[in-house]
Amino acid sequence: MAKRERRKFTEEFKNQMVQLYLNGKSRQEIIREYDLTPSSLDKWVGQMIVLNLYHSRNYLIITS
Repeated sequence: MAKRERRKFTEEFKNQMVQLYLNGKSRQEIIREYDLTPSSLDKWVGQMIVLNLYHSRNYLIITS
């Protein structure tokens, strides 16, 4: 099996993929349509969730 060439994705692209997922597009559809690895999409979604939790927590601390 040939090894897949490593690709670089912009932050904008990653955010767009996460938004597609959060807006209801299935994980499999996104992976298939954009030729992504499941682990890449999962990582981006996880990072976005952590980032949003961090910002929410800081907002609560600042406004409390």
